[in-house]
Amino acid sequence: MRIAIDAMGGDNAPDAIVQGALQAAAEWPDVHIVLIGDRARIEPLLGSSLPGNVEVCHASEVVEPDEEPVRAIRRKKDSSMAVAGRMVRDGEVAAMISAGNTGALMATGLLVVGRLAGIERPALAPMVPTMDNVGVLALDLGANMDAKPEHLLQYALMGSLYRQKVHGMKNPRVGLLNVGTEAKKGNELTKAAYELLEASSVNFIGNIEASAVFRRDCDVLVCDGFAGNIMLKAMEGTANTIFGVLKEEFKRNWRTKLAAAIMMPGLRGLKKTMDYKEHGGAPLLGVSGLVMKSHGSSDALAVKNGVRQTRIALQSSLIESIASEISGK
Repeated sequence: MRIAIDAMGGDNAPDAIVQGALQAAAEWPDVHIVLIGDRARIEPLLGSSLPGNVEVCHASEVVEPDEEPVRAIRRKKDSSMAVAGRMVRDGEVAAMISAGNTGALMATGLLVVGRLAGIERPALAPMVPTMDNVGVLALDLGANMDAKPEHLLQYALMGSLYRQKVHGMKNPRVGLLNVGTEAKKGNELTKAAYELLEASSVNFIGNIEASAVFRRDCDVLVCDGFAGNIMLKAMEGTANTIFGVLKEEFKRNWRTKLAAAIMMPGLRGLKKTMDYKEHGGAPLLGVSGLVMKSHGSSDALAVKNGVRQTRIALQSSLIESIASEISGK
């Protein structure tokens, strides 16, 4: 299977991207990686002997983090992200991975790769960490700020298939993000979506409050991109604040330093549970090819895990399954 990686996307590009790609190529010989970007910057990072399952495809432009997404993709036709998208669209690769500009990657999925027939709004579906280290697949967390009830139903269908195909869950529980667990809670969007989800084929268990996500009260969390992105940023900010406060407290005196030494193994385990690097990437579900978004500050481990996640999705025919489910065939 051929996977294109945007070597110029992300805070640590191209160094960490290339390192992670080489690690993935060594671990999974059945994966052929196409590194897309500035050849003059990529090739010196590859070492003296290029693995047989890694190649470089030159792209002369880069989509910068602060660029307007749609304009960047339309104007920078030879950007590493746009080239990767075209390769997916044209069948030259089976999937693409990028840690670059999130909005631009959404635009690539919509304008270059294209939506699946029957899908109105693709959704970004990252894993939210949970205390049992299993995680909750949440969608949409930022691809679309507004949504209709029918969009949330499609998110539920796509999310359920992803958890079945990629994570091996038999009958994933689907929850609807809301301000309370009662069926009549929420705004007009969530009330209407509740009725659609209840009548659908997914394993819908009702409304879920944000405070219950870390407990993994559901396996797939459905929401509009506006509410979902706020929830995600609040969770990330809370986790960073807690670890920051603990670090300062542990440096206060010799007693706290001793306590830190005792607690450190447990804290490392907790931090690993909350670490995005362990999950690798978030799929953009609903487009006609597999598009994976890695975290902007991804290191080599995150890139490698992104390839692992993409490989499993390809092996399980995820995109074909979603297309079949949505079309009813």
